[in-house]
Amino acid sequence: NAVARHLAELGAPVIPMHPDIPPGPHEHSGYPINFWQYVTRSEADPEPSEIGRTLFRCHELLRSFGGTLPELSIPVESLELLEALEEKSAFPPSVIRLLRDRLVSSLEALRTFPMQPLHGDAHPGNLMNTTGGLLWTDWEDTFSGPVEWDLASVIWNARLLDEDHGTADGILSSYEAAGGVIHPEALHHGMVARAAVMSVWYPILYPEPSADRQEKLRRRLEWLENA
Repeated sequence: NAVARHLAELGAPVIPMHPDIPPGPHEHSGYPINFWQYVTRSEADPEPSEIGRTLFRCHELLRSFGGTLPELSIPVESLELLEALEEKSAFPPSVIRLLRDRLVSSLEALRTFPMQPLHGDAHPGNLMNTTGGLLWTDWEDTFSGPVEWDLASVIWNARLLDEDHGTADGILSSYEAAGGVIHPEALHHGMVARAAVMSVWYPILYPEPSADRQEKLRRRLEWLENA
């Protein structure tokens, strides 16, 4: 909530919290609840240029956030989760070794690049095209890390599952055109870490995966083998 409030107060392209309700978080029946301002969704697909531009704007404004954030928490938590999955034999031993190796090596590499507050889970599902413009939402996974982690998160499916290089390139080029700096090595390690994270969480998110989900996992693991 603190990050979302900070961004909204600075005019960032985010869905703001409801102005007439205390920010919370509130609780009901043991569940945390937040209240957000109502926005009207647009049916138009977001342009890659707007995705890159708005993500850079969020990154730019996040630099002034004064709160304390964990470092690279999603990949770190995924590495911890992998230990539990190994005990439950959720993956074959060879897959466990692959995922652990890629997470450890990518985390080590990412920690050598400049850190700042990030969205943390900047995949396209956390973007909403609205009548008021393209807005980023779901800031509960915010952590500190290289900006390339967020960029890898938003382009991964387009680049490597859909082979939609025009969209991926458009996002990256517009991010740079807006003023962002992208380190190719950091982006590569962000892509590796993102693929490993998405794979690690499969048994939790998709305990009975469809054929399509299984194929996506196969392709991610195949890509990681050669990454």
